[in-house]
Amino acid sequence: MSLFALGDTHLSFSCDKPMDIFVGWQNYEERIEKNWKKIISEDDTVVIPGDISWAMSLEEALEDFKFLDSLPGQKFIMKGNHDYWWATKKKSEEFFEKNNLTTLKILHNNAYRVGDVTICGSRGWFFDCPGEKDKKIINREARRLEMSINEAQKLGGEIIVFLHYPPLNTNQSCDEIIDVLKKYDIKRCYYAHLHGPSCKSAVTKVVDGVKYSLVSADYLEFCPKLVEKQ
Repeated sequence: MSLFALGDTHLSFSCDKPMDIFVGWQNYEERIEKNWKKIISEDDTVVIPGDISWAMSLEEALEDFKFLDSLPGQKFIMKGNHDYWWATKKKSEEFFEKNNLTTLKILHNNAYRVGDVTICGSRGWFFDCPGEKDKKIINREARRLEMSINEAQKLGGEIIVFLHYPPLNTNQSCDEIIDVLKKYDIKRCYYAHLHGPSCKSAVTKVVDGVKYSLVSADYLEFCPKLVEKQ
C-alpha cells in the first residue's frame, strides 16, 4: 500500500497534441505504462499533480482517463495549468462513475488518508508574475492549500503536500505558499510543472525544514517516484 507520485502525464489519446515533438518524450505513453506496471501494485496509490490531459473537456479526456484507470493502483489527480478539461469535483466524479472509471479521484480543496500519511495540496501559481491579477490567484491558491491542509488535519498522520507549480526555485520563492507550509510545519512537498532545461532551477533538497521533490514525468524518466513505503 505504498504512495507514489508522477506529474505531467500530458496524455492526448483523443486530441492532436503530440508530446514527442519535444526532446525526451518519444513513446512516453508506452514508457509510463511499462514503468508503472513494473513498480505499482493494485494496493498502491499514485498522486498525479496536474497536467493530466491535453483534452478540452471531460468527454474528450475519456480515453486518457481510461488509460490511467487501466493502470494498477488508485490515482489522485490534481489540476495543472494545461488541464482545460477540469470541472467541479462533483461533476468530474459523476463522469468517472458514469464511465466506470473506478480508480480515479479528484484532489482539490480536500485530503485523503493513505496508510500512515495524508495527502493534500493545490495547483499553486507562477511566483514571478508581479501583476495584480496574478497576485489574486496566488492568494486564492494559498487559501486553497490551507483549506486542504485543514481537511488533512482531521484525518491524522503526517501531512504531505502536493502542488503543480513549484513553490520555489534556486532564485525565487512564492512566499504566500511557503508561509502556509511553514505555518503547518509541513515536512515534505512534491511539485511538477518543470520540463527540460527548466529542471535545472528546481529545488530538490531540504529548505527551512521542508524537503522539496520534483516529480515531472520527463524529469523522472516517466517512472513514478516512491513517496512513502507502507
